[in-house]
Amino acid sequence: MRRKNFIEIISFFLRICLGFVFIFAAVGKINNPDVFYKEISNYRIFPDFISQIIAIVLPWIEVFIGLLLVLGLRVKTTSFISTILIFFFTIMVASAWIRGLNINCGCFSGHIEYVGLKKILENVLLILFGIFLFYFPNSFLSLEFFLKKEIQKDFSKSEVS
Repeated sequence: MRRKNFIEIISFFLRICLGFVFIFAAVGKINNPDVFYKEISNYRIFPDFISQIIAIVLPWIEVFIGLLLVLGLRVKTTSFISTILIFFFTIMVASAWIRGLNINCGCFSGHIEYVGLKKILENVLLILFGIFLFYFPNSFLSLEFFLKKEIQKDFSKSEVS
């Protein structure tokens, strides 16, 4: 029983951390889409029109993922999607670093953080958070847990009647 409680507490902590990372990352990008577009363009990976689409769409995806994680809704699915996104971000950062580009990673628009090993290691840590949440998505402090409990309670009442 204690192991289960420990895992649920760790799951809660990681879910909140990862959720807030995504929300915090998105806010600066939503407020400054032009700056984020330039940061994406600095990677020299995508054509301009793709970079423009990414600059507009990606921050809203990040907000949505962050909110779902913080609220504890669809944690398994959301952690999988967040892990895939961070994996691709890590590949982009590593690619820029290997090519010798001294650019801001664009992770938190308005906050200068250059591509390099430190950023890659931070992303690997976030990937590990996502993997843990994928395998242990349940947390007693999640909206989904509460909703399941309420549905079960309502179902039990209807069986008794």
